[in-house]
Amino acid sequence: MFCLRIFLKDKYRAKEAFLFIGYVPGNQPLYTYLQKCGFICVFKPTLEIKQGRNVKIKGNVDAELVLHAMIEFNKYDKAIIVSGDGDFHCLIKYLIEQSKLLKIITPNHHYSSLLREFGFFIANMQLFRTKLDKQK
Repeated sequence: MFCLRIFLKDKYRAKEAFLFIGYVPGNQPLYTYLQKCGFICVFKPTLEIKQGRNVKIKGNVDAELVLHAMIEFNKYDKAIIVSGDGDFHCLIKYLIEQSKLLKIITPNHHYSSLLREFGFFIANMQLFRTKLDKQK
């Protein structure tokens, strides 16, 4: 994660990087590490969903990212969205219309087909893998 934060700062001059994450008690060392890396963590409450004998922790952060992007809208020049999730289609479309989107960075080559129309803005994180690995 530290490498990603440095990469965003060096390549795209990102002054701040928000990380939207579900809060799980007991994961405080992880959250502290992420904050030391330079991320501003925005926590979402989580739910424990029982699936047979297993417990799945669910913390959907999509709405928080969209809401935060709009609350902070006048405080940033350009946004970088790191996701391949089509749920952000409406946000991305709006940011483009307002000339406020710099880049969409997808974690892998497989991303939602809803984002294909924004291909000009898409950069796949795998293209930067070598650079990120060198920063470790």
